[in-house]
This record gives sequence, C-alpha cells and structure tokens, in this order.
Amino acid sequence: MKNRSAIAALFLIAAAYDGILGLAFLVAHDALFQWFNVTPPNHPAYVEFPAALLIIFALMFAAVARDPKANANLIPYGMLLKLSYCTTAFWYWFRTGIPNMWKPWAFLDLVFLVLFYAAYRQLGKAVPQTQDA
Repeated sequence: MKNRSAIAALFLIAAAYDGILGLAFLVAHDALFQWFNVTPPNHPAYVEFPAALLIIFALMFAAVARDPKANANLIPYGMLLKLSYCTTAFWYWFRTGIPNMWKPWAFLDLVFLVLFYAAYRQLGKAVPQTQDA
C-alpha cells in the first residue's frame, strides 16, 4: 500500500465484496446453493446469520475506507474475519474436501488478509511504538 487513497480503495472494494456476498446469501441462499449444486443446511439461520455478519463487516470496511487513519483500529477485526474464513475453508478443503463454491472465496479472503495487513502496517499500526523513559 503506497498511500491512504489506495488503502481507502482497498477497503471500499472489501466493503462491496463482503456486502454483496452477505446480501446474496441473506436473500437468495437457496438459489445460490441450487446454482452450485450444494445441499443447503437444514435451517436457513445457519446461512442468514453469517450473511448478516458479512454485511456488518462490510459497514466496518466502509468506515475504514472513509478515514483509514482514524479507523485503523478496526483493521485487525477485518484481518481476523479473513483469517477465520481462510483457516476454516483451507483446513476442511485439505482434510475432507469442501464444495467448489467455497474455494474461490478462500483465495480472495487470503488476498484480502495480506492486503489488510499491509495497509495496517502502512498506517503505522503493526509495530508498537516505544517511548524512551
């Protein structure tokens, strides 16, 4: 990340990505599962709650995009979201397999994780500041 406008653009893209994905799974999960030929869970709440969480994270990413420096404290939560999905998806993918519909998002979230970390460092938040006594 070279500057704040690039960081703002990154988080605007992340907001759109997670917001659209969350909205799609909130309102059209049955169609998505059918499109990808995946058996849906036995209750829609198993999909709708995580979808709502994605929308909440999208709002958080939009806040970071509006003012990256002031809202840099939110970036670790975004990194944890991406890390959570990546570790879960890759773990099950390599151990037992997962439906193909989940695989592209694992790679995209891995890219977001790396870029979020780079943005966080660029904003001067990754390395603790020490004060001389």
